[in-house]
Amino acid sequence: MVSDSIFKSEEVLSAEYLPDILPHRENQIKQLADNLLPASKGRRPQNTFVFGAPGIGKTAVSKYAFREFEDYSGIKTIYMNCWDYNTSLSILTKIVSDFGMFVQRRGWAKDEVISRLTEALEKSKKSLLICLDEVDQLLYKDQKVLYDLLRLNQYVKNPIGVIFISNNPHVFANLEPRIMSSLSLDEIEFRPYTLQEMKNILQERVDYGFYSVEEGVVALASAHAINKNGDVRVGLECLMKAGRLAEKENSDGVKVVHVKKVLKTVGEIKPEILKENVTDVEKIIVDIVNNKKNNLTFDELYKIYEETVESPITKRMFRDYVNHLDSVNLLKIGKRKFGKSRFVLKV
Repeated sequence: MVSDSIFKSEEVLSAEYLPDILPHRENQIKQLADNLLPASKGRRPQNTFVFGAPGIGKTAVSKYAFREFEDYSGIKTIYMNCWDYNTSLSILTKIVSDFGMFVQRRGWAKDEVISRLTEALEKSKKSLLICLDEVDQLLYKDQKVLYDLLRLNQYVKNPIGVIFISNNPHVFANLEPRIMSSLSLDEIEFRPYTLQEMKNILQERVDYGFYSVEEGVVALASAHAINKNGDVRVGLECLMKAGRLAEKENSDGVKVVHVKKVLKTVGEIKPEILKENVTDVEKIIVDIVNNKKNNLTFDELYKIYEETVESPITKRMFRDYVNHLDSVNLLKIGKRKFGKSRFVLKV
């Protein structure tokens, strides 16, 4: 068999691929659809908070629901990842742009953008559903966007609903009570997949992705994914890399030996994604901690940082960055058993 016939479709093995069916998430899909359904009838939908561990279907279910509503209900849906859109102005500008209206990238005040957005909504007469994925990054930098999104309902008749997605169930803990009350959130918890559920999910991708796969390939990739916090993306990466190795070796199919050879190269997906998106200061902090064998006190960490860079930020700002890294699980912060000195634990 020639090497180019290993894959039927590489696309279906991608973490970004959205299948026609999402196995083992039927209950979550129904609950989310029920929350959003009023928008299709001209009524305000239920704002929803979706939470659970990384890689267990939160984003996929939200995008799936958006696709269905966009296709069959004529509702405008806008998905944003808050690593990319983490200020009120960037989010409002994105919404206006998605309605096809021009917004100058720089120099516009927020009120001007809101005015343009209300104009776009009134012209469209469509209900609007917004998904803010990784909402931690937004709340960390700019909580004002919640005020702005709530204000929109005062200016237009279009029903507007928001889905918030986070790995952290307590992400709204420090939100002002009156804002939290105004959001009126329903919660949908996503629990990790079992090993059998992981096998079912990966088997379906394998059926559409490869021509020939040896028995045991799916089980091995699934077990590795479960060991890496149940992240489906880990299993998919195992399969993709194993397929490419099989292709390189001119194999007649994907074998268990191919999966075994790539397992060590497939780690947890979430930390790698985070490391690509954190600020330069945060990257330096992570590098310092990871290069030290022992735990560091906060003061020790800051001293090393000061000696590392030419123009160090203030200690107060540095503490904010460390707290943020803790919130996204790139560092762990604890306290000494005696006293109040904080120290940073290497992840």
